[in-house]
Amino acid sequence: MIAFLRQVFAYPFMVRALVVGGIVALCAALLGVTLVLKRYSMIGDGLSHVGFGTLSIAMALQMVFPAFANIHSPLLLSLPIVVVAAVLLLRLSANSSIKGDAAIAIVSSSALAIGIIAASLTAGMNIDVMNFLFGSILSITGTDVVLSCLVAVLVLGLYIVFFNKIFAITFDENFAKATGTNAGTYNTLLAVLTALVIVVGMRIMGAMLISCLIIFPAITSMRIFKSFKAVVVCSAGVSLFCFFTGMLLSFGIPTLPSGATIVVVNLAVFLVFSAMGLLLRHRAKP
Repeated sequence: MIAFLRQVFAYPFMVRALVVGGIVALCAALLGVTLVLKRYSMIGDGLSHVGFGTLSIAMALQMVFPAFANIHSPLLLSLPIVVVAAVLLLRLSANSSIKGDAAIAIVSSSALAIGIIAASLTAGMNIDVMNFLFGSILSITGTDVVLSCLVAVLVLGLYIVFFNKIFAITFDENFAKATGTNAGTYNTLLAVLTALVIVVGMRIMGAMLISCLIIFPAITSMRIFKSFKAVVVCSAGVSLFCFFTGMLLSFGIPTLPSGATIVVVNLAVFLVFSAMGLLLRHRAKP
């Protein structure tokens, strides 16, 4: 096992992938608990499609216009657009006649279509687009590592500082408003932080699979734990375990795609926790 781990860390691309993926997995798990409880979990799927569309356009601009080619990573171009999309999507779901899942479906399908068209019209982009759709650890650059670390500091810092407010709007938003909490501001904060995590994480998981890191750890932890703090802590641990296990499996068996392997590991852990939860509830009955 030690020899295998030494082999893993001997490759710079694996080190970059483990650093970026571990950061994304941790941040996504923390945000995912609130998003799942507030029934906002599918916003992650919608934003991943928006991210794919903006990344495709950013790469097309880099290839067509020399001025954009000087930007080291298309993530730098797409991040602010996805953040704006997160805010607009949240407002659209809350205030528009187009509600919830319908609003997400409209935005996500439109963004995905725009990204595919941008890729089709730009020669030489097919491989890069496939990386963003399904993830590729080989595509992670040093700039992405730095960017992911900055995003992690921002997300974890704000999450810790505003933990009590996030807890309040998660379980009783009306009561939080009555006590003077600006629920709209904290809902927007959650959407923005989610957008940042999704865009950074698309390098490894891809647009089609990134929402797994948000949804699976939270619903897995809820099979056993009931308190908010316990679910948050367990979600963080489950997310990191599933990510690193999936990455090591895909490295050991090169034919396994990393993103899909991580999803399957999450599914397996979810099934185990579900069985454990049923067993514990059965034993608790008189």
